[in-house]
Amino acid sequence: MSACSPAGAQGSGVPSTTEPVPTAAPRITASVQSTSPVILSEAADAGSDAPSDTAAAGTTPDAAPVINADQAEAAQFLTNESRSAPEVVACRAQTPDDERIRCSLSVLLKADVLAAKEAVNLYTKSGHVVGVEVEHWMDGGYRGKLHLVPELPIHAHRKHLEWVSQASADFEVFFEGLSASSARPLRFRHRALLLRYFRSVGARTPSAFAYDWTVSYNVSGSLHRTADAVRETMFHEIFHLNDRAHGGFSETALASIYAGIASRCGMQISCLAPYAPSETTIRGGTYYAFHPQNGVIEYAAELALRYYREQRAILLERPLAKAPFKCGPPENAKAWDLLKDEFFGGVDLVPPCRSR
Repeated sequence: MSACSPAGAQGSGVPSTTEPVPTAAPRITASVQSTSPVILSEAADAGSDAPSDTAAAGTTPDAAPVINADQAEAAQFLTNESRSAPEVVACRAQTPDDERIRCSLSVLLKADVLAAKEAVNLYTKSGHVVGVEVEHWMDGGYRGKLHLVPELPIHAHRKHLEWVSQASADFEVFFEGLSASSARPLRFRHRALLLRYFRSVGARTPSAFAYDWTVSYNVSGSLHRTADAVRETMFHEIFHLNDRAHGGFSETALASIYAGIASRCGMQISCLAPYAPSETTIRGGTYYAFHPQNGVIEYAAELALRYYREQRAILLERPLAKAPFKCGPPENAKAWDLLKDEFFGGVDLVPPCRSR
């Protein structure tokens, strides 16, 4: 599982200095609802019996992803009582699965007709299924214990569902643009995800976390202030899912690059600045991508976010907000090439560096 608060969006009004929750093995310490169908254990732990992201999804990054109706219902109605409600039972009679899922979305969000309509449209266009996170306590590292509870994206929280819908639409256009320039298939799943909404009690972290082709989204998350910030948070989290599905790409392909930079610079911001994929820093600390408790997986996610920012700017015919990342130190170019070749069909729409 990855629990993180990624970079604020460029031009989004989100401060570049944030207070992310460390992502090195956030751990569930006590489950309040034992009926949860979701695996909340650390899939990355040695000897863990938890299935990998790919196994849990029943697909590979190259296959057409799908969420079946039983998976959807399990993420929407968390107790035996709610699953036994007559309207939920009635949805099970709907066929095929698409119709049953649309029915269950309408039941889940029936208190807000506009939210229900948004969720059904999101499912129709992207295959994403809205649900809620299981109530549990998370070990947030230096943040202490965090109490997370289910929270529907309705009424005042409906904007969080709308922002995710806008992000999903943006990703469709983005990946269509990349595909048009690639001679081989892209290997990055961004469709058919479970979206489990929650609220952290008395806290604003984590903003989101990812596991088993699921993105869990905090309606009170500190980063979720604008549509742009949510869009970038979603890309960051979806990368974590793909990283895991590719056999832990970041921990193999990028480990030596990351270790070399960390060994050379430690936590010194002035030394790390040329290597940092994003501007995000931990208050009173260092760059988020290089915080020791985060490790290479967060460096990789921030690198993927930088790739998305730059390629998106080119596709939209906008100037880059910063000099191209690959045109910095040699380590940047090497990491950039490894990332684009693994996930994005080798596509790089950013012009070559003048000095290379």
